[in-house]
Amino acid sequence: MSKKTIKLLLVAAMIMVALFVLTACQAATPTAEPTQAPVPTCPAPEPCPVQPPAMEAPFEALWKASPHNDAKAEAFVHWNETEDKKVPTACAACHSTPGYLDFLGADGSEAGKVDQPADIGTTVTCNACHNDATAKLTSVKFPSGVEVTGLGAEARCMVCHQGRASKVQVDAQIEKFQATDPDVVVKPIKNGDNEVRFGFINIHYFAAAATLYGDEVKGGYEYDGKAYDFKNDHVEGYNTCVGCHNPHTTEVKVEECALCHEGVKTVEDLKNVRMISSAPDYDGDGDVKEGMAGEIEGLQTALYTAIQAYAKEVAGLAIVYDSAAYPYFFADADGDGKGDTSDKGPVAYSNWTPRLLKAAYNYQLSVKDPGAFAHGNKYIVQLLYDSIEDLNAKLSTPVDMSKMHRDDAGHFAGNTEAFRHWDGEEGNVPGSCSKCHTATGLPQFLKEGTNITNHASNGFQCSTCHNEANWPARYEVNSVTFPSGAKLTFGEKVDANLCLVCHQGRESTVSVNSALKGLEEDTPSDKIRFRNVHYFAAGATLFGKDARGIYEYEGKEYAGQFMHEGNLNKCTDCHDSHTLEVKVAACTGCHGVDDPEKIRLSLKEDYDGDGDATEGLAGEVETYREKLYAAIQAYAKDVAGVGIVYNPLAYPYFFADADGDGKADTSDKGPVAYASWTPRLLKAAYNYQYATKDPGGFAHNARYVLQALYDSITDLKAKVPSIDTTGLVRP
Repeated sequence: MSKKTIKLLLVAAMIMVALFVLTACQAATPTAEPTQAPVPTCPAPEPCPVQPPAMEAPFEALWKASPHNDAKAEAFVHWNETEDKKVPTACAACHSTPGYLDFLGADGSEAGKVDQPADIGTTVTCNACHNDATAKLTSVKFPSGVEVTGLGAEARCMVCHQGRASKVQVDAQIEKFQATDPDVVVKPIKNGDNEVRFGFINIHYFAAAATLYGDEVKGGYEYDGKAYDFKNDHVEGYNTCVGCHNPHTTEVKVEECALCHEGVKTVEDLKNVRMISSAPDYDGDGDVKEGMAGEIEGLQTALYTAIQAYAKEVAGLAIVYDSAAYPYFFADADGDGKGDTSDKGPVAYSNWTPRLLKAAYNYQLSVKDPGAFAHGNKYIVQLLYDSIEDLNAKLSTPVDMSKMHRDDAGHFAGNTEAFRHWDGEEGNVPGSCSKCHTATGLPQFLKEGTNITNHASNGFQCSTCHNEANWPARYEVNSVTFPSGAKLTFGEKVDANLCLVCHQGRESTVSVNSALKGLEEDTPSDKIRFRNVHYFAAGATLFGKDARGIYEYEGKEYAGQFMHEGNLNKCTDCHDSHTLEVKVAACTGCHGVDDPEKIRLSLKEDYDGDGDATEGLAGEVETYREKLYAAIQAYAKDVAGVGIVYNPLAYPYFFADADGDGKADTSDKGPVAYASWTPRLLKAAYNYQYATKDPGGFAHNARYVLQALYDSITDLKAKVPSIDTTGLVRP
């Protein structure tokens, strides 16, 4: 069979199958009419999707114009010409966004260090500060090793604006080079074929947080034996980075500064700000009205003069400073006032001594925080002052510091023991002390009638005495309860009553008697501890027997409230309420003296028996104190059985002197507190301490003080007849 025949048969078969299927369908649906399949309808056309506009990040426009986004700034382009074109790990955390995220661990790496160099070409972008890691950031560790905790959004700023060095790094270099003589130029150390030089240590730029937190983080070089201001606490809401600066533009919130600081319209105007708490003439130029920026500039000029004099005279090579060129201090061998140069460029200063390094470090710190006058002006003042003083010790012609001042008046002296005593206790002042030793304690006491723990403060603030709700009025106090239980007052709603709240002491005749109840007068007892009246109990002295602050012997009469002539009967009549200084001019008018210690008033006799009935009452009181101390020592040795010595600067003030060498006995725990107290000895020692701790007692109520000292001496003489009372007269 041919292929053509086969093909015809297949076609015929397919036709037959088709006919069969069609017949079957017609048989199954005999009444159905054939229908045409519906033509599908296209869906209605939809408009093409439009891409929504990109959303702008909040505050992006503000950030774009800020220094943090200045892509041409040296802070971000410094490494553009390096071989690897990378920001090194030592710099990346603050000079690139990847480095910052790496440091915080926001990229999944270990927090607290940068693991790898960062790419160049970034600034500090939005996601550097806005991410899960920064949202949880509440503490920052400083170069000194101190970690500041309990922070808010300002922690993001403080990661970088803390500097890169501190007292710790300066001391570490001195120790590394074994530079034990502060005035010998330190020689390089050989390290194989290389030399390691003793060089300048740079805190770096804009270390505002180090300035702000002061002694708390020890960013400056703090000299041993000196005390420094802690964190500069401005008014509430304006004591953090973001409280005073717009976090996106970094600009100062000048319009908010102007709410309190009159005359402030620009950032430059802030340099003229000077608070009432800044009374001293810090730089000694005679101008106490210039802003704190001016005071700092004056001290900077004086320190630079001292640095140059020391470098030439002691280190043997003149020095010049250039704030815009690393490493900032340069040699000036020819003395032309310009840095020496070589074929490699400016010649870095090399004749460093430890003393010169410390001063230069502090000078650089003060220059590289241009806002130091606002961030922590008193801390900077103290660092500059101490640096000048330290260099002066070796200069043949010292810088004149006779009119300079380092510290503030008592209420604002944040570097003093009265405010720094609790620093080792995480900065918490217990309720028993916070009323008078914190900025917030007094308002709390006046409101609640008691105190709880308050955070330590850097001295008082305006709001300590001035009622913010009724500014600038002082808090109203009608009467004050003294330790004896007496309620005393200068008059209803008199401002000076505020002074009495703290300047009343913490003990009285009543508390001393209570502690000695039932004990034998001349028998040592381990139940007795020294009772300390505390410091500056001027209010108790002034009110005399009405307050019973001093120990009053039974059967004796004592003077009551001292009433001066005219209108000089209250604390604020005689003392400036802010500087605490005595209004000497008010004394001079009547007494004709330029020193209150020379005033005698109506007490005419020679009370201390030294033959001088014309000396000031301060002299009479001082001799009485000397005689009482001699009597206390005689009684302690002859009756109590253990010698005694006194130290006004060390708690608990009275110490054992068993070997009679005139010095406190010591143990492995330090000086040995006196423990052989008898009631008679305690009363006398209490009055001695009282007269010591109110150094103005001769003016506050001389008659009352002299009476108590006289009675103390004669009471001790009752058991030790050898005590000399010749010539003593009781007022």
